[in-house]
Amino acid sequence: MEVGEAQALWSPETTYLDTASYGLPPAPAFDALQATLADWRGGRTSWERWGDATEASRTSFARLVGVPVERVAVGSTVSELIGLLAASLPNGARVVAPDIDFASLLFPWMVHGERGIEVRTVPLDRLAESIDSGTDVVATSAVQMATGELADLDAVADAARHHGARVVVDATQAVGWLPLDASRFDAVTCAGYKWLMSPRGSAFLTVAEDWLAEIVPYAAGWYAGEDVHTTYFGPPLRLASNARRLDVSPVWFSWVGTEPALELVERLGVEAIHAHDLALANAFREGLGLPPGDSAIVMVDTDLDAGRLAESGVMAAVRGGRLRTSWHVYNTRDDIERALAALGRGQTP
Repeated sequence: MEVGEAQALWSPETTYLDTASYGLPPAPAFDALQATLADWRGGRTSWERWGDATEASRTSFARLVGVPVERVAVGSTVSELIGLLAASLPNGARVVAPDIDFASLLFPWMVHGERGIEVRTVPLDRLAESIDSGTDVVATSAVQMATGELADLDAVADAARHHGARVVVDATQAVGWLPLDASRFDAVTCAGYKWLMSPRGSAFLTVAEDWLAEIVPYAAGWYAGEDVHTTYFGPPLRLASNARRLDVSPVWFSWVGTEPALELVERLGVEAIHAHDLALANAFREGLGLPPGDSAIVMVDTDLDAGRLAESGVMAAVRGGRLRTSWHVYNTRDDIERALAALGRGQTP
């Protein structure tokens, strides 16, 4: 499916430029969720088919980020999944992270300060050079939510490998528009409700095989079992042998909406979405008199706040005192014209 053809699957009532906050569901995802809610309300079905959507989503995500499905765990939020990694670090471990990164990436490590775990934050552009022999973990977002900046993941991975450190990447602001090979890193987390255009409540974690044995599945329940349908009750402990041992019980309805959204991303192809999103973002930058960039997120210095912009039908966000726009598959060049007009910047080039 071509991006232009797929755009008929959305019907936003605004000029929606806030995917970095939450993505809009394509019609198949929204319709699947509504049908499931009706089934729930009417008591017309058993829950197993809702669980099947979780497994289909896991498989689709594995393909999107280039890892075997056995390396993918599922959860509800990024912070809970990173929390498993942080809780399994030995006392006194040292973590290096960008000083502007999202709290859900930073706080799970920081809460272990009483165990001597040290979190050192540095400017994003100095992240790779700040990794040294005393670093145990490097944690960074692939794309910063506050600025839209892309981390130099190649440099980070190379420096970490040289010093024997683990690399943990939060790809929530990346997967869905930015091609990413998760096999290069020790762990990658991603929430589905932004660029994967899924309901809030579905999240993923990829884990390197040589790290999995060290991670304690503190939230283990029936869904972490080797066979979930034989671990409803009673001992002994019988966890899955792969990353599924880190699973938490799925939020069924979220996964029902996630499955068709990820299927659509696969059909379109992340490379095609990347080209589309970046072309729009750069055309918007040009209309603002800015140089081209490498991100689908564009930060704008303006006196307008998000509320006043919304009055003109343009939905965006304010982060760090700057207006943040984010461009995705359902956006068109018409959206550029409306956004520039709302900002008083004239016509597109």
